[in-house]
Amino acid sequence: MRLSKVDLSSLVAIAHSDGYLQLLLDRGDEIELLEILAPVQAYEGLQELSEIVSQTPELPFAEEPIAMLPISSSMASAVGYDDDEQILQVEFQSGAVYQYSGVELDTWEDLQSADSIGRYFNEEIKGRYECDRINDEIDNYC
Repeated sequence: MRLSKVDLSSLVAIAHSDGYLQLLLDRGDEIELLEILAPVQAYEGLQELSEIVSQTPELPFAEEPIAMLPISSSMASAVGYDDDEQILQVEFQSGAVYQYSGVELDTWEDLQSADSIGRYFNEEIKGRYECDRINDEIDNYC
């Protein structure tokens, strides 16, 4: 089986008639009717999916991921920073990803410009900030 990601956010309504699946799409400035040759089971499947989605409790607001910058370091492969939340995120060479809370913008800038990112991290960040592992790697970089 091959899976594909599907964005149905512009789908307004569906119908089935004479062997065609009819999709009403909101294109922002116009409404478009799209007809696709499809068995009635496709229509029934979309109706069932719609019911399942409408009964699913709404998930809490998902935060935007922190943009990561690749780095050249024997310690880490990428770093990122959220200046609104003051969160430093580090992806280590092992694959472990950690977030450090309360990291000031100056510290982030100093980390980026350090001659040795690993040395700067070990001296100025590790053990000084609240730390959370955000993936399942077993290493401890707090």
